[in-house]
Amino acid sequence: MVLTRSHSPRGNPLSESLTLDQVRAIARLARLELSDDELRHLAPQLGAIVGYVAQLSEVDTTGVEPLAHALPVQNVFREDEVVTSLPRERALANAPKSRVGCFAVPAVLE
Repeated sequence: MVLTRSHSPRGNPLSESLTLDQVRAIARLARLELSDDELRHLAPQLGAIVGYVAQLSEVDTTGVEPLAHALPVQNVFREDEVVTSLPRERALANAPKSRVGCFAVPAVLE
């Protein structure tokens, strides 16, 4: 998909010009059924979003450490502790099928 920088109808120089076919293709990828009127309405809005992302890609991030989260994250799970496990007979009690002390499941590979 080739985009060209242009001014949107609202005069935003950061908008990208998207054709109706491009917007239709994006809608199809999102599994949206849109009328031609909806496509024409959404094209400048989607173009503004693409323009903003293009503006972000121009930011010099040299020396900036990549982040998984914008805020510090801490583990909210409990510590692992060794405990007695469920007895095998009890674990298999409600199994539809078991064989030699194990769950029996249908083969998925031949």
